[in-house]
Amino acid sequence: MTSVRERIRAVLAGAVDYESGLDALTVTPSAEVDPALVAAVHEACARLWRRGWQPAELRRVVIRRGQPQQADLVTDAVAAHLRQFPRATVDERWLAQADTLGAQVWWASDATYLDEVATRRRLDRVAVLDLMLSLLALLATLPPIEVLVPPPGTAAASADRTGAVGSSRIDKRLLDRVRALLAKAESTSFPAEAEAYTAKAQELVTRHSLDVALLVARGGDPAKVVPFARRIGVDHAYEGEKASLLDAVARANRCHTVWSPELAFSTVFGFDADIDAVDLLYTSLLVQAHRAMARAEPPGGKAGRARLKTFRQSFLVAFAVRIGERLAGAAQAAVEDATGSGDGNVTDPADLLPVLASRDEQVRETMQRVFPRTVRVRGSRVDSHEGWESGREAADRASLPTRAAR
Repeated sequence: MTSVRERIRAVLAGAVDYESGLDALTVTPSAEVDPALVAAVHEACARLWRRGWQPAELRRVVIRRGQPQQADLVTDAVAAHLRQFPRATVDERWLAQADTLGAQVWWASDATYLDEVATRRRLDRVAVLDLMLSLLALLATLPPIEVLVPPPGTAAASADRTGAVGSSRIDKRLLDRVRALLAKAESTSFPAEAEAYTAKAQELVTRHSLDVALLVARGGDPAKVVPFARRIGVDHAYEGEKASLLDAVARANRCHTVWSPELAFSTVFGFDADIDAVDLLYTSLLVQAHRAMARAEPPGGKAGRARLKTFRQSFLVAFAVRIGERLAGAAQAAVEDATGSGDGNVTDPADLLPVLASRDEQVRETMQRVFPRTVRVRGSRVDSHEGWESGREAADRASLPTRAAR
């Protein structure tokens, strides 16, 4: 007699076609099917977490390749996995993602989980079985990726780095202020007001990032300050152009990126505060780019679809190039401001500049260790002069961090 687990494995291996496998599960008693199917999904997720995937990343790729309802099943798998471990033993970054997703065990037991999903989502049993089985098929296609955060059960929870000199994340209170400013910028219908909110947010994160490097120069222990990596999702459409914008923001903030187009994310390497700044600045500038592009783009319609596509691609390429130039200039101005003469509170260039150079070398070494072989990709084509000019003009209008007042 074939067990439920054997039937599932046969479907995933291609030995049994999907519809036949699903039909077999629907006629098998739920007392046999449900625990086995739930356990198979939870085990598949746990296997992927051991292979580098993080909760938010796994949910995101499932939304991209599967169905939104399946993403909720992944969130539930996160909650089921976490219940095996004391919270104090789980890496803070893993916990933060689980908390952001709202992962919690809301169902009474694994034996009744599928029935409770059906009730909660107003689905019939066949639809729920289909969601679970197709989710397993999707998860089976995902490759191992770099382990950037130790999953629960593989290592002791990481120490809280917020108190370490020179390695701190952006302070939570500052993050809350920045997020509030960005939320206001995105909700207002007045461009000038939006740019004012965004400029203030960018100024806050830029000042903090430079302050972290200055703390190291003034007495931190560089040996205890190490770079990290974070994967940032790049959404459809025009992923390549958006990845170029992310890379431009990263380079201006002393970070480096590796773009993984098949999985639609970039891995950003840098020190915590710098990566935090990149994440926030990229999000903010992407909002500005989309808003400006919507105002400038030509009319669509069937006749204008090809023109609209090339316009948008060229717009985003130009925006990324010009923003990179402006950010690089702003970053250099910030360093010159910090090492300028005529103020007793400035840092001696002989102290600061070698620290920045050393940190950049550390970041490059970390990236090369994780990705020993990378391929330089060809830049996006610019087929619309109109889009290119509009993108550069929008980048010139975009608000960037200004020199911090002393």
